Amino acid sequence: MRVTVCDVGPRDGLQNEARTLPPETRAELVNRLAEAGVPRIEAVSFVNPARVPAMAGAEDVVDRIVDWDRATYAGLVLNERGYERLAGTPLHAAHFTFAATEEFSRRNANASIDESLASAARVVGRAHADGRSASVSMSVAFGCPFEGAVEPSHVSRLAEEVVGTGADEIVFADTIGVAVPSQVRKVVKGAVKLGRPVGIHLHNTRSTGVANAYAALQAGATIFDGSVGGLGGCPFAPKATGNIATEDLVYLLHGEGVETGIDLDALIGVAQWLEGVIGRELPGQVYRAGTFAPVAG
Repeated sequence: MRVTVCDVGPRDGLQNEARTLPPETRAELVNRLAEAGVPRIEAVSFVNPARVPAMAGAEDVVDRIVDWDRATYAGLVLNERGYERLAGTPLHAAHFTFAATEEFSRRNANASIDESLASAARVVGRAHADGRSASVSMSVAFGCPFEGAVEPSHVSRLAEEVVGTGADEIVFADTIGVAVPSQVRKVVKGAVKLGRPVGIHLHNTRSTGVANAYAALQAGATIFDGSVGGLGGCPFAPKATGNIATEDLVYLLHGEGVETGIDLDALIGVAQWLEGVIGRELPGQVYRAGTFAPVAG
């Protein structure tokens, strides 16, 4: 079995950092991840730099990507203005994100859920016309910092609407790290029936990230987001801490006999380099403990 791992470190990993890294350093992170064999990288976010200063200079980052054949490079957009910027770059894919709750949607994208879904449909259509793939991600799919728990039935209904936009994939994001495996399993199983590849974007806020990744794998997910070193968070979600570390995720997948195409030792090296850049120990565990070859079950 093979799955696609997407490293969102250059975007989600860095967007909540107090220190803004220059475009050349962010591009170096993208290039190092590609060299480690990461097949998909969310390299930048085309959002208002006044609201998310750490993502300023997205076009400058893209200009410094070295090997366009080594990985699929994506940019995150929240609306058509963001896609306009992405369209001026050679990025391979558009990652559109919207929220599962009205309050978070208003705060994050200044739009209602319905408005965001309509925008998603237009962005997906434009991306396809431009020869790009288009993924749609649903944030706060398991819980919202403002509205609380999110019912799986509500998520399932929105997932059907996402499929109606023509999106190539649907990704469910545990933005504030509240999901548990049974919840993840239920959402993923339901979405798999819709006939699109299903992905999962997990935060490890309450130490359930790896368990949730395993539950998603068992339920049929084939796309897994991670952030090198476990960095991450959302500027608009109080107490949202880091993503599941990509190297922790890859260790789990490889141990379970799942192919990713990633050189785990090289990926650990990227996390160690990033620790020096950030200037502190990162949340990830495998990059500190080192890899190991478990006996297959």
